[in-house]
Amino acid sequence: MLSDLQSPDDLTWGSPRQKYRVAIIHDWLATFTGAERVLEQILKLYPGADVFCLVNHLPQADRSFLEGHEVMTSWLQKAPLSRKHFRKYLPLMPNLIEEFDLSAYDVVISSSWAFAKGVLVGAAQPHISYIHTPIRYASQLKFQYLEQSNLQSGLRSLYVRYVLHKLRSWDNGTMHSVDRPIANSRYIAQRICKTYRRAADVIYPPVDIDRFPPCMEKEDYYVAVSRLVPYKRMDLLVKAFAAMPDRKLVIVGSGPDYDKLKARATNNVTLLGFQPHDKMLEAMQKAKAFIMPAEEDFGIVMAEAQAAGTPVLTYSRGGAPEILQLDSNKTPTGLLFHEQSPDAIVQAVEVFETRQADYAPQACHANAKRFHPTAFRRQFAASVDQTLSQYGLVSGGSARTVPSGAAGTPCA
Repeated sequence: MLSDLQSPDDLTWGSPRQKYRVAIIHDWLATFTGAERVLEQILKLYPGADVFCLVNHLPQADRSFLEGHEVMTSWLQKAPLSRKHFRKYLPLMPNLIEEFDLSAYDVVISSSWAFAKGVLVGAAQPHISYIHTPIRYASQLKFQYLEQSNLQSGLRSLYVRYVLHKLRSWDNGTMHSVDRPIANSRYIAQRICKTYRRAADVIYPPVDIDRFPPCMEKEDYYVAVSRLVPYKRMDLLVKAFAAMPDRKLVIVGSGPDYDKLKARATNNVTLLGFQPHDKMLEAMQKAKAFIMPAEEDFGIVMAEAQAAGTPVLTYSRGGAPEILQLDSNKTPTGLLFHEQSPDAIVQAVEVFETRQADYAPQACHANAKRFHPTAFRRQFAASVDQTLSQYGLVSGGSARTVPSGAAGTPCA
């Protein structure tokens, strides 16, 4: 089985396992962000796999990680206005994901934050699903979504609420076909338990720490790197630093909130907009600390900041506590604030200023090494290995039996 191989980089479906056909399902390909980095590492494990997604609108420059894998899409790929507005087809997506015929494949792997785990599989097809989050806009972010879309009242609001209700019901049913759910953090595992009543493995997403070398010399400013959208709560940072005119803040990123934040920013707050990797890295490396006020499912950018040798100040809910080294017996790599408010951020900055010497860049970088892509591949392959053994898919064999006690049992 997979565990028989000698190193994480050797964990591929080579001979004699080539007889097993692998289908990898991803929600959609539109940008290269955290979910696509997970997909990239899964593809390294299974180079012979085929990829299925609702649409593939990745810019050509971002497609190199696919490395020749064939990508099958739904009819949404050619639908009117699909390239810019495919999300408007959301009510149709459950049906579209179920239209993929996977009957020719021995193993199904989904990378899902919305629809991918809803593919139809047979009784003898093991289905391993890496779940980035239960579908947000139909559950915990429903009311925020309605507010941001100006759908709090009226006939359109009634229609959208009905669609989200049906989507939530469909989403709950999709977990029946998942043999082994895998969460990207303990925080998401708790949400999976709450939403689906299923226990999940926890495998942290891969962080390309080699692209974020540490810098030991720090300058006198704080940094935030983020998409400028409401739930990232960059507005709280702008308000907090308005109350600290002697502290400097640099915000890297673009998004619909850019103009609003720019208008509110005081002289000590600089918005750089989108920056290429080298410029973003320099801003991250040289900052005295990285600040993230959002509640993140995991927070890859915080792990990248740690790799760059930069301490992190962040909100205590979400995946952030799992990223930082907070053990009082070890060198700390960040600190938490417990409210999403300007006052809480101000207090966190003041505490950090008094203890800055305690946060060593070397400790931050060392802490980030546990998120290296090789660790992800090793752990993910082991989870797949265990699932295949339950189905009797063993090295050189062809027996298939439906497991009587599959992983992903009801959670407590």
